[in-house]
Amino acid sequence: MLGLRGKLRLETERLTLRLPQHTDFRAWSELRRQSAWFLTPWEPTWSEDHLTRRAFTNRVSWAARCFKADTALPLFIFRTDDSAFLGAITLDNIRRGPAQAGTLGYWVGAPFTRQGYMREAIGAVVTHAFIHMDLSRIEAACLPENEASRGVLERAGFKYEGVAQSYLQINGRWRNHVLYASLRHDRRGRTEVGR
Repeated sequence: MLGLRGKLRLETERLTLRLPQHTDFRAWSELRRQSAWFLTPWEPTWSEDHLTRRAFTNRVSWAARCFKADTALPLFIFRTDDSAFLGAITLDNIRRGPAQAGTLGYWVGAPFTRQGYMREAIGAVVTHAFIHMDLSRIEAACLPENEASRGVLERAGFKYEGVAQSYLQINGRWRNHVLYASLRHDRRGRTEVGR
């Protein structure tokens, strides 16, 4: 679970998940640039300096601070056999006390879609969150028309819970999102998904 220097490292059959490092800049910026057409319809508007080294350095510092403060678990995803950078997954907005909950967000580069990598990464993070972080609930949201994201959440065991109006600004517009959740002790049966 803990790798070198006490930093978190999650491993699955095909993947290694770890905190971002400054040396990841080139792989991250190249994959984001190459996949911009694929990612921007589903993400908040990128700032003008989104792909710069300075913005990435800020991202790495933010990740380290949040991990240390136990407010987020921001991880980069690598394929184990060749160390290819595939994308990222973040358990953010971690709420302790009576909630014991967090919100999941993720992205994968266009060349690595539809290969089961994100489902595998979600499974690793959810297992870690329930067993090692003592969370009880993990939430996720996506645009209603994002069939790929909805499908990966459902295959990862998340259940549909409803719609949130004007939930996030995506690509410059306030957008409704469908809400999903995974519970540590889920007694709910299969939920009907509104599509």
